[in-house]
Amino acid sequence: MSARDQLLVVIDPVARRTDGESVRIAKDVLGAGAGVKLCLPEGPEEFTKALVRRGARRPVVVGDDRALLRAVSALHRERVLGSAVLSVVPVGQAAAAVRLARELGVPAGAVAAARAVLEGAPRRLDLIVDDRDGVVLGDVRIPPVGPGGDGRDAGGGAGTGAGGDTGHAGGSAGGGGAGERHPWLRTCQSLVRTLGVRPSRAAPAGPSRLRVEADGVTLVDLDQPVEGVYVRPGGGGFARVEVLPASVGAQIAPVRARARSVTVSGPDFRYRADTLVTGPVRSRTWQVRAQAWRLTLPR
Repeated sequence: MSARDQLLVVIDPVARRTDGESVRIAKDVLGAGAGVKLCLPEGPEEFTKALVRRGARRPVVVGDDRALLRAVSALHRERVLGSAVLSVVPVGQAAAAVRLARELGVPAGAVAAARAVLEGAPRRLDLIVDDRDGVVLGDVRIPPVGPGGDGRDAGGGAGTGAGGDTGHAGGSAGGGGAGERHPWLRTCQSLVRTLGVRPSRAAPAGPSRLRVEADGVTLVDLDQPVEGVYVRPGGGGFARVEVLPASVGAQIAPVRARARSVTVSGPDFRYRADTLVTGPVRSRTWQVRAQAWRLTLPR
């Protein structure tokens, strides 16, 4: 059996909890076509160690976009990303959780994605790296609006828990529940609900005053408010940059450019890189590294 047929399958703990059936299907398909060594990390440290110590085995990540980003980041930090051929079987709680993998060309569904791991071919892709050594596979957005724009996972969390408690308490009150018998309990429940509720996403931000430079050329300066800035891989070692100037009355056309390096600076701002929200920062530079990593995709 060749080295290509030897796989290290790293199963993200979130995938195991949220969609055990898809995880099982992926394991069965991969195991039927290759020699598989399973790794079930319980945290980021174990996840990273498994990838770094993979030996000659091809790493396969079973999980959502955050797991894919964690794998690429770990290999990049260890300076072995260029020599690895990464594969991914997208498994997430919702379609939005695996949006990035789908945009990169990975098939949807555990069976199709696992078959692509076995039968596909590695394709070199550009990587965007910031000045803090963070990696971006998809896009950068300023301000960090859109799915997950508040920096939290969609659904669940304290907000959901508080909502569930509210409904349950309301049902109990009609029947003379514990809240009526113990007024102090009602007060505690109200406090928990107040502290636990949070919005599902950040409120839309107003125009920002930012300086955006592409390969040293200023696209917009601080005197021009902007509604948004977007940086995406554009192929050929370049990024596509789009700046949406704020306008009052007459519409102002977006400013677009292709560049190998993009710098955004100005008053404190937050940005969203793939699934992660960072900030506030006052300056950040992103550079494109051409064909810096390899991902197994269908032929």
